[in-house]
Amino acid sequence: MLPLPPPPPLLATRQCTKQVSHDQIIISKQPIKQNSQNSDAPNNVTTKSIRPPPTLRQPQFQRTNPITWFAAVLCLIFSLLLIFFGVATLIIFLGIKPRNPTFDIPNANLNAVYFDSPEYFNGDFTLLANITNPNRKIDVRFESLDVELFFSNRIISTQSIQPFSQRRRESRLESLQFISSLVFLPKDLGVNLKKQVQGNRVCYNVRGTFKVRVTLGFFHMSYWLHSRCQIEMTGPPTGVLVARKCITKR
Repeated sequence: MLPLPPPPPLLATRQCTKQVSHDQIIISKQPIKQNSQNSDAPNNVTTKSIRPPPTLRQPQFQRTNPITWFAAVLCLIFSLLLIFFGVATLIIFLGIKPRNPTFDIPNANLNAVYFDSPEYFNGDFTLLANITNPNRKIDVRFESLDVELFFSNRIISTQSIQPFSQRRRESRLESLQFISSLVFLPKDLGVNLKKQVQGNRVCYNVRGTFKVRVTLGFFHMSYWLHSRCQIEMTGPPTGVLVARKCITKR
């Protein structure tokens, strides 16, 4: 047999070099990857250990709304005005010591009482009203004055007084005549009035309603006064005042 020819040397050498170079490349790459992994591990540990603690954030400053400031200033001014006027009113009250005008009946006359029927009567009654301003530093003006005459709780006549002014510590006398003509009275009140006339003791009630205006420099104030008087008269035709009791209040 003929011997086989030997393989070409160049090809074999080329394949070996290719394999060797490929193996060297693979071997050389593996330690590089391991070194990179090993080098990263300690770096991760050190960064976690030296991480700084979280810092606290301060709240941001917020500006107050101008409308809120404006409302607060208005409330402050209003409160100061209330305090000022309260103190001024107290000083004026203590310095002036205002008093209410008074209404009194110093004299009265019962001229006639007679009945046309059991439930209708006629009467003639006159009284002298004394209206006084007791204040020492205040002038007053009576803008409305109405005086009513009652028997029991039944009105039997009314009169009005013209408005007038009063200076301090001044009194005014007004004569008022009450004429009752065919005034209806319930039967029980008519019987009671007849008994009082026969017993020479007739009781009337007088009610006054007044609107008073007070002037204090540039300040004006108006209010209502109510007067209540109980009077006792002798029988007509010469009935005179025997007793009286008057109270005036707001």
